[in-house]
Amino acid sequence: NDYGAWGLTIFDIDAEDLYVYQLNPQNQNQYKYQGKWEDMCVIKDTIRVKDGSPAYVEHRYTRHGPVTYFDKENNTAYAMRCGWMEIGSAPYLSSLRMDQATTWQEFRKACSYNHIPGENMIWADKKGNIGWQAAGVAPIRKNWNGLLPVPGDGRYEWSGYLPIQSLPSVYNPSKGFWATANENLIPNNYPHRNAVGWTWADPYRGDRIREVLGSGQKFELKDMMQLQFDYVSIPARTLVPMLKNLSATSLKAEQARQLLMKWNFEMATTSIEGGIYAAWEKRITEDILLLAVPGQMKSSVKYIPLARMVEWIQQASPIFGSEGSAARDQFLITTLEKAVQDLNVKLGDDMTQWNYGQSAYHHVLIKHPLSNAVNAELRKKLEVGPLSRGGNGATPGMTTNSDNQTSGASFRIAVDLADWDQTMFTNTPGQSGDVNSPFYKNLFERWATDQHFPVYFSRSKIEKAMKEKWILKPAR
Repeated sequence: NDYGAWGLTIFDIDAEDLYVYQLNPQNQNQYKYQGKWEDMCVIKDTIRVKDGSPAYVEHRYTRHGPVTYFDKENNTAYAMRCGWMEIGSAPYLSSLRMDQATTWQEFRKACSYNHIPGENMIWADKKGNIGWQAAGVAPIRKNWNGLLPVPGDGRYEWSGYLPIQSLPSVYNPSKGFWATANENLIPNNYPHRNAVGWTWADPYRGDRIREVLGSGQKFELKDMMQLQFDYVSIPARTLVPMLKNLSATSLKAEQARQLLMKWNFEMATTSIEGGIYAAWEKRITEDILLLAVPGQMKSSVKYIPLARMVEWIQQASPIFGSEGSAARDQFLITTLEKAVQDLNVKLGDDMTQWNYGQSAYHHVLIKHPLSNAVNAELRKKLEVGPLSRGGNGATPGMTTNSDNQTSGASFRIAVDLADWDQTMFTNTPGQSGDVNSPFYKNLFERWATDQHFPVYFSRSKIEKAMKEKWILKPAR
């Protein structure tokens, strides 16, 4: 607005708890609460099925929320309590207040209405002030941390909600900047630890942003725009040098190792080294999972944070074997050789064709929700892409670790507080949801090739740039 600009990334808040109930053997629609049998709310419903008979179901609710599993055999039920089901939790509705903030103090007050989703709200104004306020509905748990299911018998009740302004915040930090990238920014001495989340993104994206911003150089708007597309991988910069004094047994894997030794650690679309590293990191994560997770848990544990894996590798963890760093080094070479074999199968034996960004490797194809329900001709109109992509899940320009990018920033903003009309955006695939509109996917290529576009603030420039103008007149 005329006074400041704001944005957000994800802040993890644990606003749900799973409750477990003992059911009344004589009436399984009752559960024990504070020593007495309490009735569930039961709603009967009919689900009509295309080309089939209707399904008759019963929806059950306890005082905490909907029953997600009803175990008749074991006389047990499970229900979910969700903080975001409270009145006033319409997602992003608080934006209407934020849009009107004229100062940091007013912006923080507006954030106090932001129940869902949990966000890192950031602010910058024309007077040179910057700030960060975590926002979201955060239950107060006085006698447990929320990590495990708890009995629903009344012993584990929320004691209200933490005032949003009691969540972590920063105003005009001494270092002159603040960065968020979905990582854990909670201070070590934060007094309300059990009210916030436990699952965060790896720190690498935020670390890279802080590395650039903390370099001491002066920045212009174009530098901030470039930082949003930064593809330098800190994990690669940590792991690749560990191959320096090793050698692979196969000629091709050794050739790949030598290429990595000369690499700048940038996951660029044209980078062959980036393609090799991505395949190697994938093999590392898959094989460490096999080593670290006991057999009986493999079906349940599908993921270990990359930061934890890198830590194990740096420390030559016992999971690699009793021979310490020698076992760790062998693991690194073995996974590199497997990665080279994987790329041979995936892209052929010509290493010059192993560049990272391509339709057969790292790319983006935005599938429409109806893609699998329509014919090929209509599917072609609905879907957008593919186009090559750089980056991965650990770079500020986050494009995930899968071949097809399925998440990451679509909308981004880089603001010039001296001149709002210089503000630059990205978005994808377009501003219209109408597949026949020229604006359905007109922004996709610019987004996929890391280019911003201007979105003007002053009325004169908006009117000069506009393509259509709609006037809505209520019926009389």
